[in-house]
Amino acid sequence: MTGPAVDPAGPADYWNHNTAFHQELVRDAGRRGGRALDVGCGEGLLLARLAGVCREAVGIDSDEQSLSRARRRLERMPNAEALAHNIMEPDLAERLGTFETVTCVAVLHHLPLDEGLAALGALVAPGGRLIVIGLAAEKSPWDWIISGLSILPIRVMSAWHRETRDVGVVTARARESLGEIRAASSRILPGARVRRRFYYRYSLVWDRPRDAGWMA
Repeated sequence: MTGPAVDPAGPADYWNHNTAFHQELVRDAGRRGGRALDVGCGEGLLLARLAGVCREAVGIDSDEQSLSRARRRLERMPNAEALAHNIMEPDLAERLGTFETVTCVAVLHHLPLDEGLAALGALVAPGGRLIVIGLAAEKSPWDWIISGLSILPIRVMSAWHRETRDVGVVTARARESLGEIRAASSRILPGARVRRRFYYRYSLVWDRPRDAGWMA
């Protein structure tokens, strides 16, 4: 059984395979504090949670309907805002500045992989961290085996949490395999750590060197 779709007219908490990682992301961001950026913030649930542990929380998205919902969610949070930007806009870091934490949940597979990783990296402050929770395509036999073995336990957890699948945001199928994502991250963000996670997701964590001269 899954829960009903989130009412697009108003904010609400909910659980799905993306929000399952929110507590981990928020806890990690809270260790650094400072400024946090949620790329592809959607209707703002993670952004609102980041605002509770960071000095400033900024979300960007290109979908106006989602941004409207995010702004409603953030009405009583003076340290948070949702802005209409696309991560692939040139010189975005010059306009927004850099951030101690950059999160990107279920968004990277919407972007050209190499260029998307470089754009995300450019927004991370020296000594800051990029955390991606993403989706990868099943291409190798091992990918398919892991996916198949995960079906039953994931269905159990989804029923337990009354998963809300449809929150009214744009979705897309993943194109690159986990192996391809690992190879790209090692080229674009040296030192990035990529690992397979539950709920058909992977995590990518990259710490920007404190040397301010680093360039993606």
